Amino acid sequence: MANNVLEARGIIKYFHDPVKFKVLTDINLSIGSGEFISIVGRSGCGKSTLLYILSTMDTDYEGQLFLNNELLTGQPDKNLAHVRNEKIGFVFQFHYLLTEYNVLYNVMLPGIKLGKYPIKELEHRAMEHLRTLDMHDHALKNPNQLSGGQKQRVAIARALINDPLIIMGDEPTGNLDKKNSDMVFDILNNLTTSQNQTMLIVTHDPEFARRTRRTITMDDGRIVDNG
Repeated sequence: MANNVLEARGIIKYFHDPVKFKVLTDINLSIGSGEFISIVGRSGCGKSTLLYILSTMDTDYEGQLFLNNELLTGQPDKNLAHVRNEKIGFVFQFHYLLTEYNVLYNVMLPGIKLGKYPIKELEHRAMEHLRTLDMHDHALKNPNQLSGGQKQRVAIARALINDPLIIMGDEPTGNLDKKNSDMVFDILNNLTTSQNQTMLIVTHDPEFARRTRRTITMDDGRIVDNG
């Protein structure tokens, strides 16, 4: 387990509305440093449910979850919130940029919350990430002034601000056309090759999944192919 960034052991998940039924069964999964992994499967197979457990946002499950060899299962919510902010970057189908702040401040927000760097250094780091994603010229714009593809680039910069161990994405290209989907894929892929950034992406896009280095296939709450 030495090089594993994330490991799930025997994860089982139940929903209880209106009756108890199992949605995830015996999920065992290891993700190594620098891997670019996609999770695929038909709608309702449990992909997003699994991602929310792996990201510590859902703690109501059986089994064990490790991040960087540290057991997260059973830790207090306050600890998990800190882990999410410091060690996990998130990119969703909807960018969740705050329209009352400019692009630069949106990127800085997780870093401000973490409090690891002074504001001036955070601003510099945010600008560098925006520069890497060719968004530095838009730093002082409001998110409403950006296209969908540009908003996702800003969301990726925000996910990178705290140097996370892993970036998790839930359909990050789901709202984008093919040109912008390809652009987002290329950005994520470049981060894995140039910076050894670990990626775990849930996607319905077969072309996106095909281009990742490993594809995990789920069906009916189980992993049927671990890639």
